[in-house]
Amino acid sequence: MSDTSTVPTAAELPRSTIEIPEELSRNVLIAPLEKLANWARANSLWPFGFGLSCCFIEFISMAAGRFDVARFGSEVIRPSPRQADVMIVAGTLTKKMAPAVVRLYHQMAEPRYVIAQGNCTVSGGIFTGAYSVVEGIDAILPVDVYVPGCPPRPDALIYSIMQLQRKIARERPIAGRHRRSPAGLSPEAPVSASGSSGSPRR
Repeated sequence: MSDTSTVPTAAELPRSTIEIPEELSRNVLIAPLEKLANWARANSLWPFGFGLSCCFIEFISMAAGRFDVARFGSEVIRPSPRQADVMIVAGTLTKKMAPAVVRLYHQMAEPRYVIAQGNCTVSGGIFTGAYSVVEGIDAILPVDVYVPGCPPRPDALIYSIMQLQRKIARERPIAGRHRRSPAGLSPEAPVSASGSSGSPRR
């Protein structure tokens, strides 16, 4: 193609070497297995229904009729970490609660994801410097998407789920996932809900 910005036509797309019978040509889709797996996982994220503080009200509003997160396949909010795909940490994380949050995270099956919702979760927020507050969930868990705000609106939380879907679409589940450790060793930078890479923490 001479212009890479144009959408390729059907004639310009690569032809498959697999012969499909004519009667099945409208019912069979051929695609790389990783892309199919990523498509299925990205559009069926089940959040873990728990909250730490006031940001959880926005989490609840996200699932209500006005914002309707069901449009993006994430309306199935599970009460058990063993049935959930994504942990949305909503609210102030205290040092007393941190071991329980880590335990819940490890009870989730792989692949599992973490969204940090609100300033208190991202960096401690207005409680920065308090003796009892963990200044950023990424000190104890690998974070995939940050959602700053006090509190972030439900539509911002929905946008963070869309950002997570885009991130999942780039993964290679067959080759293996690279997870970011709390120590900071990561081949893949976390994503901010504003669209920029990296942590918003100073």
